[in-house]
Amino acid sequence: MIRFSRCKAFRIWAACTVLAITGVSQAQQVFRITTIPEEAATEQARKFGPIVKYLEQKLGMKVEFTPVSDYPAAVETLVNKNVDMAWLGGFTFIQAQHRSGGKIIPIAQREEDTKFRSVFIAKTNSGIKTLADLKGKQVSFGSQSSTSGHLMPRSFLLQAHIDPERDFKRVAYSGAHDATIASVVNGKVEAAALDITVWNKFVQEKRVDTQEVNVFYTTPGYYNYNWAVHADMPVALREKVTKALIDIDPATPQGKEILDLNRATRYIPTKAENYQGIEAAARSAGLLK
Repeated sequence: MIRFSRCKAFRIWAACTVLAITGVSQAQQVFRITTIPEEAATEQARKFGPIVKYLEQKLGMKVEFTPVSDYPAAVETLVNKNVDMAWLGGFTFIQAQHRSGGKIIPIAQREEDTKFRSVFIAKTNSGIKTLADLKGKQVSFGSQSSTSGHLMPRSFLLQAHIDPERDFKRVAYSGAHDATIASVVNGKVEAAALDITVWNKFVQEKRVDTQEVNVFYTTPGYYNYNWAVHADMPVALREKVTKALIDIDPATPQGKEILDLNRATRYIPTKAENYQGIEAAARSAGLLK
């Protein structure tokens, strides 16, 4: 009876082990990614579609793009491991770091993200030529959690001794960079701040008339966006994903399409220490406790 019980116990243990291994294997058959919704949903799908196909080839598993409703949702979905990887701004990365107790790891950024900038725009006939001219005006930022559309523009305003809540007639939040441009074009606000790459894309695609609306101030550079993963991801998979991103080759049709859509020349490795300046700016602006 004792031998039978041990044998039976062993069979049960072995069966459970197989099930556990199978469960892990099945879980790894789908690699989920998301992004902060910095532009309209249709643009996000167009922008990230090619990189999804590329990663499927490189990782040998199905890759799914999971859109989220707002910036905080992108942070929470990565922190809670509902996705495997997220495209975050510098500020949302810092927020994710704090929400997770330091368990979010940045693995790659665009080369452009080492010296990123924001722009302030206004109608060319508005009389707004400097940051000081914004006093008494209606001004829009993007999402409150946006690095280039809120945190860093606010930080540079504060350095110029301009407090948005005290000095502006009204502070608005558009939620996304394309909506920010529209808010100035449509006259909902008199000026706004946003991501320089989105502005440049709109200009290049002739989606905004620079005779009507244009840049009057460009910020100094700072570190911004990155692809980030949770520290609980197996190291081998993290390294494989990182290599896949770094290996995207602009000399190939596939690589050129991915990089062009993501407004990048190439992806390079990054590390958490690069975003200490963003954290300091967030604390100084009272946006991170």
